[in-house]
Formats: sequence, structure tokens, C-alpha cells
Amino acid sequence: MAKAKPEVEALAEAQPVSGLVPVAQGFPGNASDQFITFRDTLYSSRTVILPDGRSLPVAKSIVAVEVSDDIALKCLKAHPEYEQLKE
Repeated sequence: MAKAKPEVEALAEAQPVSGLVPVAQGFPGNASDQFITFRDTLYSSRTVILPDGRSLPVAKSIVAVEVSDDIALKCLKAHPEYEQLKE
């Protein structure tokens, strides 16, 4: 019966897989160009439910929305409790 190898030895023997490309960490380019930020003038923490059923978290009175998210942008811009921050 063969003795089981410790996990550390098994990891040391791992072989790289060809064809895989490492994924970059963090945001590509300038992240602020990809999001529009709003300030919640009433609450510092809550969850905003959009008309399509998705939710947006508000943390420290801030909620960020992707520039391509038309539904979220329309909802936040129309609501008096949110003000768009100038960046």
C-alpha cells in the first residue's frame, strides 16, 4: 500500500496547463470612467431595488453604477434622494 503524500508535496508537483492566460487583478484602466457615483442623501446604508428586480447596495451613503446600466441610471437620476457626484 502506497503512503499518501502530504498536500504540500502534491502542490509542488503540479504541472502548468498550456493555453491558460493569467487574469489581471483589479480594475482595467481608470475605474472611475466606467462607473457613475451617487450620494444617498437620506441613508448611509440600504439596498435599492430597481424596477427590473436587481438590487444596488448603498454603503457609506455611496452607490456606484456602471455607465452602461441605463435602468439603474434612470432610476437614481429620477429619485430626489440621490445626487450624482461630480468626479
